[in-house]
Amino acid sequence: MPPRTAPGARTSLTARPLRGAARAGAERVRAVEVIDRLERAMPDVKIALEFGTDVELLVSVILSAQSTDVGVNKVTPALFAAFPDAAAYAAAEPEGLWPYIRSLGLFRNKAKAIVAAMKVIASDHGGKVPRERAALEALPGVGRKTAGVVLVHLGAAQAFPVDTHVGRVSRRLGLTRAEDPNHVEQDLMKLVPEERWGRGHQLLVWHGRRTCIARAPACSRCAVADLCAKRGVPPALRR
Repeated sequence: MPPRTAPGARTSLTARPLRGAARAGAERVRAVEVIDRLERAMPDVKIALEFGTDVELLVSVILSAQSTDVGVNKVTPALFAAFPDAAAYAAAEPEGLWPYIRSLGLFRNKAKAIVAAMKVIASDHGGKVPRERAALEALPGVGRKTAGVVLVHLGAAQAFPVDTHVGRVSRRLGLTRAEDPNHVEQDLMKLVPEERWGRGHQLLVWHGRRTCIARAPACSRCAVADLCAKRGVPPALRR
């Protein structure tokens, strides 16, 4: 039987929601502190892909799927020289790109996607990469992550793209439990202020590369170790 309420006393109907709100607020504070510390630890980090134009950026990001940025940067100088703009790609057959990108995984599919995307860019967007998410995601070979990376680095919009590094680091930190990249992105966007989404993405990418490595995270030299839930990290490495 529930306890009686004393005469004249008020029953709080918001107690439980406030506890939930307080927890959510604490998680936002923790997430921002993570980004702050990573910024102090790695103030120099930036996108590793090398590009000079909006078309080169989009091509590089498409090529980076299931390939390393180092591998992409090795092939793009010759590719960009041969295909300097959207019109040049649009006039080509996918096979024409193969000799330049053969060292990359899925190069046939990537060549097909690049040529198809550039045909749309040349015909519908005046040869310029669109700066709206909907238009970007309508391009062949461009999904949500690719569109987000392009938008951030064109300075067109804020986004929090989720690659394997961002997903892994976010789960270990306890910022999300989701496995699906789109769900991870939604969780991160709720925790981090919008103006820091793009930078947060870049910092988590590099933290995953340099410290929070997939097989053996270096917790002993981690700038955010005391903020980390260490989910999935073997006990022997939690030092």
